[in-house]
Amino acid sequence: MYPSSMKPWILLTVAGLLEVVWATGLKQSKGFTKLAPSVVTVTAMLASFYLLAMAMRTLPMGISYTVWVGIGAVGAVVVGAVFLGERVTPLQALCLAMIILGIVGLKLSAAPASA
Repeated sequence: MYPSSMKPWILLTVAGLLEVVWATGLKQSKGFTKLAPSVVTVTAMLASFYLLAMAMRTLPMGISYTVWVGIGAVGAVVVGAVFLGERVTPLQALCLAMIILGIVGLKLSAAPASA
């Protein structure tokens, strides 16, 4: 399927994507005043934190947390722009591209995870 050294990175990626889900749900919950988005938000938060913790079993904390936050930050901006009509300036897009390059650089420079 995939090398065992990739498993923590897959968990970390899914955790980051769930961070995007809970950030979006948080916006949609209107400060936890709407039930369905509030439930989605809390569920996604718990799952995201759990998967982050599982990835941190083998990946360094600093790398894991930075990648998780980066995926969430970039994903939240993309969702905001595409689905919520939020404006992204060219300078903001450049900064997001630098975050993406940083995430890729961290992955490429990380030592292989122990299984």
